[in-house]
Amino acid sequence: MLTFIGLGLYDERSITVEGQAALRNADRAYAEFYTSRLIGTTIPDLESYHDVEIEVRDRAGVEQHPEDILEAAEDEDVAFLTAGDTMISTTHVDLRLRAHDRGIETRVVHGVTAQTATSALTGLQNYRFGKATTLPFPYAHGADGLPASVTDTIDANRADGLHTVVYLDIKVGHERTDEDEYMTADVGAELLAEEYPELVGVVVARAGSPDPLVEAGTIIDLADREFGEPLHLLVIPGECHLLEADALVELAGVERDVLDVT
Repeated sequence: MLTFIGLGLYDERSITVEGQAALRNADRAYAEFYTSRLIGTTIPDLESYHDVEIEVRDRAGVEQHPEDILEAAEDEDVAFLTAGDTMISTTHVDLRLRAHDRGIETRVVHGVTAQTATSALTGLQNYRFGKATTLPFPYAHGADGLPASVTDTIDANRADGLHTVVYLDIKVGHERTDEDEYMTADVGAELLAEEYPELVGVVVARAGSPDPLVEAGTIIDLADREFGEPLHLLVIPGECHLLEADALVELAGVERDVLDVT
């Protein structure tokens, strides 16, 4: 059995009760934290809290060389841990399909996702979000200006009146510095300001923590602010219903007259 468990958004306590039971009952546990991280905890703290040993795998160890994980799951109960909700990344889907090819039974135990938490924290309705996009560090995509994947997504969503979640790049143990790098919202806003200086943006920082932050303003204005510790993301609101506008004014401090209210 291979059980994919979403750990939630912030620390060792963010997991669901069902996920905790599945993890503690597993014979062995693996994890990856290159798609996202739990900023509020460490691997030793996770292991201590759940009374398990966790083997953390890098991208190559999951995507290219997962044979030992799959071999273990043929005879044992194996847990595979990810931040947020599992199966959000194609990496996790690929591993699950490889397990099925071997005749291994799989199970998914969900966790809270950044996108649903963002909807809850901002008051923007979940069904009014369009396609999400990821804003990479400039060195990661190797081109001048914003990638077309970002601008095309924002433009298409805005044309349909939909909100856009802009995930900000994470590099775990990047070869340039051998350290983890997290794009902050001010840096993301500075990059987006090349194309969208006067659009309204909403910063969501540390979702799932005891002190999440939600702040709104024009993109050029957000580029000059500081938002504290990661993880951060940005939302570009589309057309807002009256209740959504009320929420952004009250919860994010935006001026109502800069919103597109329908």
